[in-house]
Amino acid sequence: MLKFDFRTYNNKFISDENRDSYISKIEKINGRFHSEELKHWLDINTYVSKEELNDIKSIAQEVRDICDVFIVIGIGGSYMGSKAVIEALTPTYNKRKPEIIFFGKNINPNEYTEVLEYIKGKSVVVNVISKSGTTLEPSIAFDLIYNDMKNRYSSEELKKRVIVTTDANTGTLRQLVKEEGFRSFVVPTIVGGRYSVFTPVGLLPIAVAGINIDELLIGVQNTIDNYLENANEYAVTRDILYNKDKFIESFTIYDEKLHYLAEWLKQLLAESHGKEKKGILPISNINTRDLHSMGQYLQEGKDIIFETVIGVKNNQSLYIDKYKMDLNNLNNMALEKVCMAHNNGYTPSSIIYMDKLNEQNLGELMQFFMLSTIVGGLLLEINPFDQPGVQEYKKLINEGLN
Repeated sequence: MLKFDFRTYNNKFISDENRDSYISKIEKINGRFHSEELKHWLDINTYVSKEELNDIKSIAQEVRDICDVFIVIGIGGSYMGSKAVIEALTPTYNKRKPEIIFFGKNINPNEYTEVLEYIKGKSVVVNVISKSGTTLEPSIAFDLIYNDMKNRYSSEELKKRVIVTTDANTGTLRQLVKEEGFRSFVVPTIVGGRYSVFTPVGLLPIAVAGINIDELLIGVQNTIDNYLENANEYAVTRDILYNKDKFIESFTIYDEKLHYLAEWLKQLLAESHGKEKKGILPISNINTRDLHSMGQYLQEGKDIIFETVIGVKNNQSLYIDKYKMDLNNLNNMALEKVCMAHNNGYTPSSIIYMDKLNEQNLGELMQFFMLSTIVGGLLLEINPFDQPGVQEYKKLINEGLN
């Protein structure tokens, strides 16, 4: 279950009159969610079919049975969502097998060399994720890993160890699937990369990590059924603050296991809204650590920042005798006191609590942010689904390769 507070620590900046001025805009946007244009975002079958879900669970178990290292090759939305879920829901210091390595997200030769050295002598399965199959970073990574695996495994064994997630019909990876008989999943055409965590793109790595994807998807459905109004309110809150010259949003977490959730949010919002010289710049802070660095700027720096704070109400219990308080309660008390201090310093905050850090709540939270991102993009009168600016650097790099 999620709990939202978009008012207590925004009270110096947003009035009821501000919010009421958005009523007709939100009604029009919600109407679009029930039209042919956007209705698929309120249908969980858009993300994954029951047949695909069964295949994912079956193959994930096979992978867990045969490998030491599961290598997920992809960049951007092809890996960030699954990494966010896996980091949040698996132990930090007691890693379970198989180990999951996310690869092909840069072209740093040090990392490539270290990964190739690290997997020597280990049982490896690879899942390469790319709609086109030609994106530079994952293409290089897959070529290196695939060549290494061809030297170790027979053609028949490779059919168990290479899993491809790509376009249904076209592209170099789809051609490879047809030629080699590799198992494959489809990147849905209608769901862009940064929105794809609940498709086979994200669900297969999450399932291999031993996380209950059925529970995750129950959370997605809960948000579709129950939290659309909250997603609207959050989008409106952000838009009001943006129009009051709050141009930077800090996604602030109080549990380091949510670090990559904040990274995923930065991609989701920046790539969806940062166009036509519009949009809020997302950054992230991990508290209470960053109170001793970034906290100074949020308290007394230029008044251009607001916060979206993500907390967990009921984390593990650890009683601290010195303060006669449970550490979880102390952490949440600090969260609210910091929001109070920052609001006094003209940095307003919205708070979103999960009651526990588990699959259902994480599914609710991530779907909430995706729906709100769509609403926020439509309020900005931009397309929240494209990313034309990303193509510019790709074009210039490709020119450099030719």
